[in-house]
Amino acid sequence: MANEPKVDYPNSPLKVTDGTVDEVIGRYPLVIVDCWAEWCGPCRMVGPVIDDLAKEMAGKVVFGKLNVDENMKTSTKYGIMAIPTLLVFKDGKLIDQMVGAYPKNTLSNKIQKYL
Repeated sequence: MANEPKVDYPNSPLKVTDGTVDEVIGRYPLVIVDCWAEWCGPCRMVGPVIDDLAKEMAGKVVFGKLNVDENMKTSTKYGIMAIPTLLVFKDGKLIDQMVGAYPKNTLSNKIQKYL
């Protein structure tokens, strides 16, 4: 591990697209991608929670935001059937999906088990 390059962790969600999703999940050890759409009410409720957690968990978790309407390839690849859906990637592999709008405390507790 000492030879691994230092990776800068963002403290706000990264915009993820069909073209960048593989690079983002491959670059960071733990990535949570928020799959959302502009018209989705529950997605708009989760957005500020994701923003807060990105700040609080910077250095441990990287959050991404994927607009499912603009990125159908990724949505199809991961079988997104309902939004909001959070895709949890560890070491580049999908390890969990969380569907629905969770309160900040609940979401934070769920994420802790992946750290």
